[in-house]
Amino acid sequence: MRKSKIKLMTDSVSDISKELAEQLGIKMLYIPITVDGKPMREELDFTKEEFYKIIEQAQEFPATAQITPFEICEAYAEAAAEGFSDVIHVTIGAGGSGTYANAQTACAMLYEEHPELKDSFRIHLVDGRNYTATYGYAVTEAAKMLKRGAGVAETVEYLEDWCTHAGLYFVPMTLKYVKRSGRVSAAAAFAGELLGLKPFCRIVNCKSSVLQKIRGEQHIIPKMIEVVQAEMQPHTPYVVMQGSNPELAKEFGTALTKALGYPPEGYWSIGAAICCNAGPNVVGFVIKRQEETV
Repeated sequence: MRKSKIKLMTDSVSDISKELAEQLGIKMLYIPITVDGKPMREELDFTKEEFYKIIEQAQEFPATAQITPFEICEAYAEAAAEGFSDVIHVTIGAGGSGTYANAQTACAMLYEEHPELKDSFRIHLVDGRNYTATYGYAVTEAAKMLKRGAGVAETVEYLEDWCTHAGLYFVPMTLKYVKRSGRVSAAAAFAGELLGLKPFCRIVNCKSSVLQKIRGEQHIIPKMIEVVQAEMQPHTPYVVMQGSNPELAKEFGTALTKALGYPPEGYWSIGAAICCNAGPNVVGFVIKRQEETV
């Protein structure tokens, strides 16, 4: 029996840097984004740090788009041509984007166009269930598992378990972006600006909610630590999220390390998708939650 040769694939909403993806052998599909009428590709045409300035200076609010079935099918065909027996494809959450459905369509397209691949090339789709490092972190860990010799079943099981339980939590420091995206109502955002309140947001399975409104920036880090301790599965890995204010993220990471007794797996810089909904100046975290998402 021929030994499996496995390709791991995801999209740039995972916020895995181009350099890390290349280092770990992850095939990246880059989302289109339009800025002031100009079509661009995240990570290819600008860095995350450059986008923090682009979104602040843009005349029109940038818009992201899905990766098409044709692009995905092309990536599958490329992997097959390179001799891979399996592709594990982890997409942005199906509840927040049509990319997962497009990947399903791409599978059907591939086998219709290349029926000879049905017995020799397998595609394993995993719904990332969320955005940014919530599934991006798991993809990087899966890549390390594959390098250590893990098989398809073990890797997919890890990805499904993590993505099912993971949650994204963040505090946007500027309210105009969440107001425009609808994450927080315009009236609530206006009141928050007047009263100095910051919404503490949670996204689980692509469903967003405001956990609480924090008055005073000095209370942000203590409130976030309280939620980590209450909702995280004990002794599991976690990631600190950062945007245009990495100093605040480092301060949070240091405080959280002291509270939990171990450091974060890393500091994850948000990309265009999160920026368009929360703004570039955010601080937050990704954890493996105690209860399953529904």
